Amino acid sequence: MHRLLLATVGALAMVTSASAADIAARPYAKAPMIAMYDWSGFYLGANGGWGSSHKCWDFSNAAGAFNVSEGCHDASGGTAGGQVGYRFQSSSIVFGLEAQGNWADFKGSNVSIPFPAVTNATHVNAFGLFTGQIGYAFNNALLYLKGGAALTSDRYWGYLTANGAQISDTVNDTRWGGVIGVGLEYGFAPNWSFAVEYDHMFMQDRFITFTNNGTLAPAGTAYASDRIHQDVDLVTVRVIYRWGGAVVARY
Repeated sequence: MHRLLLATVGALAMVTSASAADIAARPYAKAPMIAMYDWSGFYLGANGGWGSSHKCWDFSNAAGAFNVSEGCHDASGGTAGGQVGYRFQSSSIVFGLEAQGNWADFKGSNVSIPFPAVTNATHVNAFGLFTGQIGYAFNNALLYLKGGAALTSDRYWGYLTANGAQISDTVNDTRWGGVIGVGLEYGFAPNWSFAVEYDHMFMQDRFITFTNNGTLAPAGTAYASDRIHQDVDLVTVRVIYRWGGAVVARY
């Protein structure tokens, strides 16, 4: 009986050792690697598109003692410029800072309601945006929101509705405001991406004083005073090159 027990234990030990050897010999399979797009890094790019500035003129004075609406118009046209910024990605959340500067050709006018012999004209010739960003990355696609400060360079003048002759001086105005926007960006190469973006700029009202240019009255004499309201809508496409980031392998 004792010999039978010993023989049984020995046989079990041999079977266990053989099974362990088989298990140890099996190759270890690593989890597959996944290529993930990394949005981190400094970037530089160009943009172009369309914009429209909504302008409302109120015939007024500096003290606001009287205000008579002269009507509104949309100053619209093309724009082109560039942007530079930096992004940092944490998991799927992307943070960023950006500065953008654009040339613009947004022009528009309307006939003055109380003075129909005169047409009020507007030209936005440049703007800048200084914004922060937060976005969510779907691998090489990025949906982001942005917001911050905005700056516009504007020109205003008046001319005769009948023949287009300018009768006031041209007033140049630079004004600050705020901007909010949303964009969708797609990385089509390790360091290159393409985006479509919409922005709305909320600009402060400005009081503008015009003088005669000599066509109808002596140059430099008082012509009119207007409080001018402005906001701007922008739709642009963007091409961006980024340093750093690129594609990384993750398990």
